Amino acid sequence: MRIAAFPKGELEAMVVRRSKTVFEWIEDARTLGVDGLELHTGFLWSADDGYLATVADAIAGAGFEMPMMCASPDFTNPDPGVRAREIEAQASFMRATALLGGPGATCRVLSGQAHPEVHLEQGLDWAAEAITGLVPLAAQLRITLAIENHYKASTWAYPEFAQRPEVFHALLDRIDERVHFGVQYDPSNALVAGADPVGFLRTVIDRVVTMQASDRFVEPGVDLDDLRSADGTIGYSPALKHGVIGRGLNDYPGIFTVLNEAGYDGWISIEDGVNGIEELRASAAFLRDARDRWFGGSTAVSVRNHDAARRAAATPSAEGAPTA
Repeated sequence: MRIAAFPKGELEAMVVRRSKTVFEWIEDARTLGVDGLELHTGFLWSADDGYLATVADAIAGAGFEMPMMCASPDFTNPDPGVRAREIEAQASFMRATALLGGPGATCRVLSGQAHPEVHLEQGLDWAAEAITGLVPLAAQLRITLAIENHYKASTWAYPEFAQRPEVFHALLDRIDERVHFGVQYDPSNALVAGADPVGFLRTVIDRVVTMQASDRFVEPGVDLDDLRSADGTIGYSPALKHGVIGRGLNDYPGIFTVLNEAGYDGWISIEDGVNGIEELRASAAFLRDARDRWFGGSTAVSVRNHDAARRAAATPSAEGAPTA
């Protein structure tokens, strides 16, 4: 298992205000004791190949890999022109992922926003069509699209269209691809969707290709049931706080057990640092200890189900195999 870091606490500075560069973040990350850096598309202030090559050199020069790119496409927008632009933007982010991360890197996809005027079946159709249409490019680039069980991008007006587990599964069921498409599992987002993170993981573990790790805490005197909306989701209530991984509501022993049983020994990216880089360091220490305890200290990148899908795709079928 390899550990990456994603600076959630720096999103406003790096993406909105642009007062901190990706190069400064790379230098900060040297103190974390992680193997890779998950990037956000907003960290990249230019799409120019020369600029991207400079970012890639800085990542490698600091001793890191770039295994995961965080993108937030809105494939459920009711405006067809917007949807077309979102698909093209996602394609651009995929090319950047390949340049920065190389073969095997993942680029996040989402369904899109839960626009009130978009009905369930229509949104599922649009999201599945967009993702399926991008799979050939992912294959060409030798990367993987990873759909996250997500809550809400910071620039969005509405939560994730496929936030609820039943909608997420309905979308997965429409996309057969197993080599260049999979799931990015986030236990905290399962929690805010009103689901049990371990139980939800069991339902998607056969398609998990990457994981984001974070933790949540409720303020004293507040119960999770107090935060639930009419549809059972919780969302980012002010009473639900970020904190050091392993000290909050997520059952990480249960999560690691499911991952281990399924042969998941891939990337886990820390989504933390909201309360400062010291908490990010503490989360990294927690995952290093977990690697020793649950993964035998392995620093491999091996995901049994995904690796099996790759082998199956690379093996000629009996029908098309050469005969003696």
